[in-house]
Amino acid sequence: MKKLLALALLLVLCLPVLSGCHGSRKVGTFEVPQALDGTRDFELVFWAKNDTNKTQTEIYQKAIDDFQALYPNIHVNMRLYTDYGKIYNDVITNIATNTTPNVCITYPDHIATYMTGNNVVVPLDDLFASPKYGLGGSELRFDGPTQAEIVPQFLSEGVIGGTHYALPYMRSTEAVYINKTFVEKLGYAVPDVLTWDFIWEVSDKAAEKDADGVYLLNGQKVMIPFIYKSTDNMMIQMLRQLDAGYSTPSGEILLFNDTTRSLLETIAAHVPNGAFSTFKISSYPANFLNAGQCVFAIDSTAGATWMGSEAPLTDISRDKFVSFETAVRMVPQFDPAHPKMISQGPSVCVFNHGDPQEVLASWLFTQYLLSNDVQIAYASTEGYVPVTTCAQEDPAYLDYLARIGEDNSEHYRVKIEASRLLTDHVDAAFVTPAFNGSASLRDAAGQLIENTVKSVRRKQKVDDAFFEKLYSDITALYRLNQGSAKGVEGKSELGPLPRMSKGLLAGLIVVWVLIGIYALRDFLQKQRKDFSKRK
Repeated sequence: MKKLLALALLLVLCLPVLSGCHGSRKVGTFEVPQALDGTRDFELVFWAKNDTNKTQTEIYQKAIDDFQALYPNIHVNMRLYTDYGKIYNDVITNIATNTTPNVCITYPDHIATYMTGNNVVVPLDDLFASPKYGLGGSELRFDGPTQAEIVPQFLSEGVIGGTHYALPYMRSTEAVYINKTFVEKLGYAVPDVLTWDFIWEVSDKAAEKDADGVYLLNGQKVMIPFIYKSTDNMMIQMLRQLDAGYSTPSGEILLFNDTTRSLLETIAAHVPNGAFSTFKISSYPANFLNAGQCVFAIDSTAGATWMGSEAPLTDISRDKFVSFETAVRMVPQFDPAHPKMISQGPSVCVFNHGDPQEVLASWLFTQYLLSNDVQIAYASTEGYVPVTTCAQEDPAYLDYLARIGEDNSEHYRVKIEASRLLTDHVDAAFVTPAFNGSASLRDAAGQLIENTVKSVRRKQKVDDAFFEKLYSDITALYRLNQGSAKGVEGKSELGPLPRMSKGLLAGLIVVWVLIGIYALRDFLQKQRKDFSKRK
């Protein structure tokens, strides 16, 4: 009995220590090694996204080769994915087995979910500040940017809970790709800054048909005047332009508000006549734009080479292209004098496998991706913008911009105009806060539009009952609570208890059960003795 009580006491004393370790899991710091171990060989795994663009693949490979020439003991093995969703799913799957990559191209919304695992993602602030190996550090074997040379608006997107967990790799925004020929044929001029009212008015006009169902504007039986690729960005930007709620950095959900409903009602009003549709419902905006079946196609500036009657890339056959003048503008605004547009694009994070030296090697490669040669080369493949001022001001990049329209490949006019949207209006760019559940909230924002458009197309009534059910359905679908997004991904802020803690808790329960059995047996024995004496 004494031994059991001693064991119980020991376990009870251990529990506060264990729970303290679990609850105070160190977040936001990383102890940087004094020096990279030159006697070791490091095998790093790098996951990146690439759509079929061979030039981008070649840029990644050249970056790896050039980096390995500088650091012969660091070997980088690249794995390419076709979309960021697949990267996200594989990282989540691999966290449990500690087989995540060392370096990963991803999004801050996704990183916030990765962080629900204990110390899975490396906090970067101490690495930023390292005199030797930090941004612009003295021991770097390449000319990397200082922290001051990374555009602040882009760098801030990687901040989660007050700590940097990502470096921006490339940045883009959204653009309106316009069939200017059609707009002028309808009797309008394309303004420097589009308004939502202008977009809706012209789209409604472009949706008019003759008695045989042929569209008056293009003489075809197919016309979708206004197509939006990413409806999540559509809703997020509309709300930000109106200073309406979406979310707070701490994860409070503000999406389900009266302004959101008003926006959905406006969108719904332009669906019955076919003036508006989405990528998920109809297909890629570029396909309709280039075939003369769309007036306003909104898509990422990173897809600019697919847009326009002379686009170098295409999903449709060239014989379906029609000739028109393409104009490029920032997304529509409610207040043209104070424009707001989303800043987006891939970021880079580093995963922690428990080896500080391996983390340092991974960090060096991550920084190398921000060197001028890599930034300029990759930005020139699409309507991306380098994330550093030193790359943006580099003579090679300025020469690239200056040669706009020289050809329909590297210097494709539409692509360079799309790039300039962000560099010319960087002060108008904003980012959404990243937290555990922000990825689900983003999906929910777009699904509100998708469901509304589908319901109108099915001739369902959009009224109070519709919105009540819509909000309820979306909340349930994405496991959102209308006060907080915490726990959306199914894990608590601190992550699961360590295995040792669980074992000790189980042991404590067993000990107390044994003590109970012992006490019960002792009690019954005394009862028997008393009964025998009375007999």
